[in-house]
Amino acid sequence: MTGIDDLQQTDPAGLETLEQFQQAHRFNQWLFNSIAPYCKGRVLEVGSGIGNLSTLFLDKGFQLTATDLREEYCQLLQQRFGQHPNLQQVVHLGLADQQFEQHHAGLIGQFDTVVAINVVEHIRNHQLAIEHCKQLLRPGGVLIVLVPAWQGLFNSFDTELGHFRRYSARSLSALLSSEQMEVTHTKYFNLAGIAGWWFNGSLLRKKIIPGGQLKIFDALVPVFRLLDIISFRRIGLSVIAAARR
Repeated sequence: MTGIDDLQQTDPAGLETLEQFQQAHRFNQWLFNSIAPYCKGRVLEVGSGIGNLSTLFLDKGFQLTATDLREEYCQLLQQRFGQHPNLQQVVHLGLADQQFEQHHAGLIGQFDTVVAINVVEHIRNHQLAIEHCKQLLRPGGVLIVLVPAWQGLFNSFDTELGHFRRYSARSLSALLSSEQMEVTHTKYFNLAGIAGWWFNGSLLRKKIIPGGQLKIFDALVPVFRLLDIISFRRIGLSVIAAARR
């Protein structure tokens, strides 16, 4: 049976980050609330990891298919949520798969919503990733993408986590439009996170987000949510886009 020890060997930085954010309950709820208005019907979550957002989708009544590139994560997801009535299935899925349509024929055109949170930046051929997300959608279905924002903030955190790039609202919209997706919403998310990301990753060149700082950040989420509202969501550590097939 796969356990945490296996993942510590294959994805140490990713697993440590996911485990830290698993305890950031206010932040996870804030993120979920930021994308939930665009979600409908049958949902496929790309890159579910250890299920930090999956649990919110399931508990809010969405019929969820959880996926991940790593088989170890898929097994952990099955162990954690296998008995949940709203979980449809757990699928081993990678958006960079050159035979995606053949390997996932049963998923093509089956979903009302596809959610890719902090996934696309990990894929060198990000246009292929968006093409594959689009294939999973029914006509009229919605793709929701969250990626890190502002290339100038690219630092040691990005390198350690395997990011190829960061985005702006304009560049993310252009990527989605290049696959004939109709971009309906864009907004930045988490203005307050920029300072910590720059200080720890660019100035101090740390490789992992400090857990103690994340706990403090999580406690202050109500204030940071207000900052996003005051700034009209025109700047943030991440950028969110929703696009219709």
